[in-house]
Amino acid sequence: MKRFVLVLVSLSVFPLFSQGVVKYEDHGAVGDGKTNDFAAIAKAHQHANSLGLPVEATSGKTYYIGQGNETAIIQTDVDFKDAVFVIDDSEIDVNSRGRWIFSIRASKPDYKVPELKTLKRNQENIGLTFETPVLLTVTNSKVKRYIRYGANQNKGSAQTDVILVDQKGNVDMKAPIIWDFDEITDAVASPLDEKMLTVRGGVFKTIANQVESKYTYYARGIQIMRSNVTITGLRHEVSGEGDHGAPYSGFLNVVRCANVTIQDTVLTGHKTYGTIGSAGRPVSMGTYDFGANRAINITLKNCRQTNDITNRKYWGIMGSNYCKNLTYDGCELSRFDAHMGVANATIKNSKLGHQGINAIGTGTFLLENSTVYGGAMINLRGDYGSTWEGEFIIRNCTFVPAAGAKTTGNIIGGSYSGKHDFGYPCFMPETIVVENVTIDDSNHPDNYQGPAIFSNFNQANKDAGYVEDFPYAITKQVLLKNVKTKSGKPIRLSDNPWMFRNVKVVTQND
Repeated sequence: MKRFVLVLVSLSVFPLFSQGVVKYEDHGAVGDGKTNDFAAIAKAHQHANSLGLPVEATSGKTYYIGQGNETAIIQTDVDFKDAVFVIDDSEIDVNSRGRWIFSIRASKPDYKVPELKTLKRNQENIGLTFETPVLLTVTNSKVKRYIRYGANQNKGSAQTDVILVDQKGNVDMKAPIIWDFDEITDAVASPLDEKMLTVRGGVFKTIANQVESKYTYYARGIQIMRSNVTITGLRHEVSGEGDHGAPYSGFLNVVRCANVTIQDTVLTGHKTYGTIGSAGRPVSMGTYDFGANRAINITLKNCRQTNDITNRKYWGIMGSNYCKNLTYDGCELSRFDAHMGVANATIKNSKLGHQGINAIGTGTFLLENSTVYGGAMINLRGDYGSTWEGEFIIRNCTFVPAAGAKTTGNIIGGSYSGKHDFGYPCFMPETIVVENVTIDDSNHPDNYQGPAIFSNFNQANKDAGYVEDFPYAITKQVLLKNVKTKSGKPIRLSDNPWMFRNVKVVTQND
């Protein structure tokens, strides 16, 4: 006897299978620039994720994103085409400020690794096995690092590290463990998706918030929490900034993942607002269009911004914490910045604007084939101890101090009193190589003596009577090869030659 099975197929689903793609209009989006399409956009991605289908916006449409408690979870490829997304932050409920519009998520959830008890710096294998390669975020809450100094001072953050580990427990030594963990209070594994996920196109227009200027960060952009992702051809613009507003944590924000490339993308620097810092003094608030936190192997390639990179009205475009192997390649952006450490950084074929290069960290910092318009070629952040345990390589570059303002330029900037405990010993780069570099110091002050290798890190440390409670490991050797100045003035050691008296400076010219 024959048996027949009746299969019911939703008419609303069938077209999605036949065309092999999910459209926002299939879930009620209008795209007229007025109707709030936020809920429809979120539903479209939810549906696409369940079917494993890509998502496409409709070319020529303008999707308005206003108030809403949704976040559109992206787990499949997306082509935003030339569609416009208007993100209106001017009137949203302040409770929604931390809710991302889009979040690119991994296919497998994070999980705890309680059996991981200790780790040693540069350990090559952690003694555990995994079903897939993972990014491990490891914390010891009983040890404080990055105890910040200055107007935004704080009591530090829990010792944290991120590492890439394969199925056999081998650590990727291109991103080594940087701390000894005598105890681990939390370890979280984030499985790596092997397939590359690609997000293309889209013009995103943020109408800025108008709330009080204080540290209530807005996160109304695209969060990336999945490894192996490429963002390409995206554009983000900002309008509606007045004389006050809360800062942004980044329209593109990479968090707890690895192997992310953002390419051929245009971002926008945010207007700088002031507030009162933790020390009770006025401060300028950091506000970003790109951020990275607990991430490894992050590359920005051929990216630029809509604002003039030397316009001091706008804050530096990038901020990062706890990252490894950060790269700018072919970019024109107002700043590169590593707050709470970066292990290895590369800037090449790029132009860096008025906030220049600010970093602390470990490993190798490579700067090549680039132009820097900051106050120093590389500035070691004084609020975190002006520390870099490793080496600097600067070659084939041009340095225009303070974007051509009348000033004395320094190749390496920073400050260190030796009176503050940052939660770690502080180092200057052991070796610094400066090769084929031109310093455009044509516009210089009166009585100018020439640019210096080091800024005056501590005016009080001028003789043997000064004692550092927390000693600073000074650079051992600097190699200057074919370093020229537009002024014709020679390169000096520092305005504080005493502090750097033991540095060996080797000068070579072809």
